[in-house]
Amino acid sequence: MPNHSEPFAAISWNEGDTPVSIQFDDPYFAREGGRAETRHVFLAANDLPTRWQSQEQFTIAELGFGTGLNFFETLATWQREPGNCRHLRFVTFERYPMASDDLARALAPWPDLTENVNHLLEHWPPPNGTACHIIPFAGASLEIHLGDANQTVTEWNGSADAWYLDGFSPAKNPDLWSAELMAQVYGHTAPQGTFATYTAAGWVRRNLANAGFNVSKITGFGRKRHSLAGYR
Repeated sequence: MPNHSEPFAAISWNEGDTPVSIQFDDPYFAREGGRAETRHVFLAANDLPTRWQSQEQFTIAELGFGTGLNFFETLATWQREPGNCRHLRFVTFERYPMASDDLARALAPWPDLTENVNHLLEHWPPPNGTACHIIPFAGASLEIHLGDANQTVTEWNGSADAWYLDGFSPAKNPDLWSAELMAQVYGHTAPQGTFATYTAAGWVRRNLANAGFNVSKITGFGRKRHSLAGYR
């Protein structure tokens, strides 16, 4: 099991076989279509893949690994696009990692992701004594920091070209959207780096703006009217 004080994520499954966090009483992805949500909310709002082309390395950081769907959709996009950077680095911060069986079940509806999912499962769960687990993929790497993001982001010595802010609902998981953590996200963002998130909650928007980001309200996904995106 991962070397941190938190257990594996406690999961229930709704009628559509979508995983729901018991800790936060919130689904991991939209019932309307998780992959389409990832493409709209995170890839498009961060202007990817355009921004990662013709660079030596591009770093994406994420709050909340969850099922890994954001990572696998991003990796699939990166693997099929020409002119990519030489290395895609995906850094994610997760307090409650999913157990292997739950992760496999959550991603089973998308067989085209199976090869990459199976590769991750071969290295999952992170070994005992590991606070940061790095899994290599072809031309890319997944770097998982285990524990409370309020601590692990602070301790991270890197910076991101793009952030995926994908914690559970701000109303149910306010610690992952606090002013202090948004300030840390800003401090770990490269010049002209960007962020995107599915939420448009007013206090989250204010925390991001007060941290220093230029924040915009954009069209949301599915039933959500708005979401947020911005840049340093």
